[in-house]
Amino acid sequence: MRNPLRYRLWYTARQKVVTSVVVGALVVTSGWYGVTRLTAPEDRSCAPGVERPQGSDECVGVSGDGYDFGRPKLTEVAAAIARENATLKAGRYATVALLLPLTSADEEMQTKMQRELQGAFAEQYRANHLSNDQVPKIRLVLANTGNNNVLWQPTVARLKGMTGAPDHLRAVSGVATSSTQVKEAVRELTAAHIAVVGTTITADDIANGPDGDPFPGLARVSPTNRDEAQALAHFGRVKAEKALLVQDTRTGDHYTDTLRAAFALLVRGTRYEPALFTSRKDPNDEGTTANAFRDITHLICDTDADTVFFAGRHTQLRQFINALGSRGCQGRSFTILTGDEGSYLGIDKKLDRGALRRGVTVRYASLAHPDTWVAAGGKAAAATGGSAADYQGLLDLLTDLRKKPAGPIGPIGHDQLTDGQIIIAHDAMSLAVHGIRQATPAEGDRLPAPEDVGEQWPRVKGSLRVSGASGWICLDNHGNPYNKAVPVVELAPEDARQRFVAIAWPEGGPPDPKCLPPASAQ
Repeated sequence: MRNPLRYRLWYTARQKVVTSVVVGALVVTSGWYGVTRLTAPEDRSCAPGVERPQGSDECVGVSGDGYDFGRPKLTEVAAAIARENATLKAGRYATVALLLPLTSADEEMQTKMQRELQGAFAEQYRANHLSNDQVPKIRLVLANTGNNNVLWQPTVARLKGMTGAPDHLRAVSGVATSSTQVKEAVRELTAAHIAVVGTTITADDIANGPDGDPFPGLARVSPTNRDEAQALAHFGRVKAEKALLVQDTRTGDHYTDTLRAAFALLVRGTRYEPALFTSRKDPNDEGTTANAFRDITHLICDTDADTVFFAGRHTQLRQFINALGSRGCQGRSFTILTGDEGSYLGIDKKLDRGALRRGVTVRYASLAHPDTWVAAGGKAAAATGGSAADYQGLLDLLTDLRKKPAGPIGPIGHDQLTDGQIIIAHDAMSLAVHGIRQATPAEGDRLPAPEDVGEQWPRVKGSLRVSGASGWICLDNHGNPYNKAVPVVELAPEDARQRFVAIAWPEGGPPDPKCLPPASAQ
């Protein structure tokens, strides 16, 4: 059979030469393409300013352009932030970064991330549109540190390079978990003269104090674990001989380490040694601690204690509540007192809500609650330390953010406010904006120097306090809130709703109307 291609490509000498040249070129080109594909670096970018570090599939970095880091809960609020940022003129704004584990694998933590962003954006919008045209305007960016904050280093390195144009980074907020990684991130940022405002960090050792200021430029809007414990003690007047401590023995978690130490002081005089458990390195890992709590509840029934102080994270707290709900001594009632990790329980689908109807009362020191400043149930609202008007200001703002053009930003109703995350994130951002604008020079529209922002914290008191939705923010000379209101919240037996009980105060009562920390607080 005749091959027609032979007569077209390989019949004459000229055809043979041309065909050989073309085939050779194709071979060289395909070989070059293959080598290039094999040797070219892999594109690990996720979005401008965001990429996947070597050895990780998580997208970390800094973005203010609407990137949601692959988390649908963040999509609406990230888009709202991007729209607001797009309205700002170059050179006329200061940037605030939210340093958070935005790609957390834990469902409760994902909800917390959403609410952190919602609260911060609310204050960005207020600062840019409802503050009598004060300057500078505020740009907001999201800085992801990865699941459990393990990828904090590349993100912090990027933030340190953003203090100049065009970003003009002047503060970092968020900073919401009391972990070793967050502690090191705060240390590195403050060493670079970047002001930091913590939202929900409560560990006593991620703070400055009379013994030294290891984090110059750090301010906090949440009480320390020690202050939370003191507030609970003033509220409950627990008898130590009828109390015992259940504590996590895992070290290196600054929240549990300092909460354990604070609670140990409250149960001094108890007849019972602490009941011990050890959580996994990842505190969100269920591990085998449920087995340990099964045994611990047996031992609790062997005591005559009626109050249990729990020093641990929310996953283990939920496991303990479930175990105590199934205890053998059903004829006895117990009250569990714990720190602000209790705020996660309202959205924890694994919580045995029936345990709350079987003689288990759960109360925790919250960082904020929507009913704190409302006079209800025959109780008068607190005269100082905060006000219903300050909280109503946030509610009015959230109403505007439910719809265009500012919103939507995701669910922001009363139920989303009861864990306090939106409220406290808003107040932290308010403090950051306050510091930036207080540090801004009077002449012209210049921006403050980065180090000048953190130097404002010792003057945030008296008439210069920040009147937050969570309560007054009056800082001592080390950037810590003095006698901040601590809402005591309990899980309602009917549905585990987070129900406000009372305001407690670290100093035993509300602050003086002038809100000036005494010399003894320094």
